[in-house]
Amino acid sequence: MDSVLIDELAWTEYRRRAVDERQPVLIPLGALEQHGPHMSMNPDVVIPSAIAAAVARNVGALVAPAFAYGAKSQQKSGGGNHMCGTASLDGHTLTLALKDILKEFARHGVRRVALMNGHYENLPFVTEGTELAIQELKWGGINDFRVIIISYWDFVNQDTIQKVFPEDFTGWDVEHGGILETSLMLHLKPALVDMSLAPIQPPAKFPPYTVFPPIPEWTPESGCLSSPAAATAEKGKILFDVTVEGITGALGTEPAWQQK
Repeated sequence: MDSVLIDELAWTEYRRRAVDERQPVLIPLGALEQHGPHMSMNPDVVIPSAIAAAVARNVGALVAPAFAYGAKSQQKSGGGNHMCGTASLDGHTLTLALKDILKEFARHGVRRVALMNGHYENLPFVTEGTELAIQELKWGGINDFRVIIISYWDFVNQDTIQKVFPEDFTGWDVEHGGILETSLMLHLKPALVDMSLAPIQPPAKFPPYTVFPPIPEWTPESGCLSSPAAATAEKGKILFDVTVEGITGALGTEPAWQQK
């Protein structure tokens, strides 16, 4: 089988690649979250999964099934968990689920894992789950298990930002449902995007503090935190290529991830 997807392999082929060949495992981390009226609710899964598959083919790795539910959407980065359609896990649930899965891969013989994050709010809980897994594995005598946590947007360099954003870049914090994700989805899954419904609106503005429970009126009615109207498939390809290239380079040269 030529697939890099673990769930498409027979267990014997998986064992050969993961244990005998010591191939690393990439785990996409996403969420089910509204992304405006113009787009499906799965970009946080689709995008890191596609990037992970491309990177895996470049570096000789495997891709695990994605985490399709993520940590609670926050109003100032994802519109908020009060939005219809957004369905989230409690933070400690995500932490413990990831810890269990990392330990399972270690039990199989995997020693290198890259967590490919596509949902900003996952990060603190993913970090905690990773640290707990490594701690518990050490208790069991496994001291060589290594994890890299990657958020794909961190590999979008300044040159790419200038190509993709027609005006001044307003920052990743209000890019939810905006040009970045919409362009990537137009490149990867155009059937899931309807640009005739793309809202035209100014970037959301929030006070320098957070209120709980959220005040729904603070979130733009569309659910987007900036306008995706300038998104194109061509921009999506630029973004996809630069992230795949950057992550491929990082996983190929990062000394902390190399097996000793």
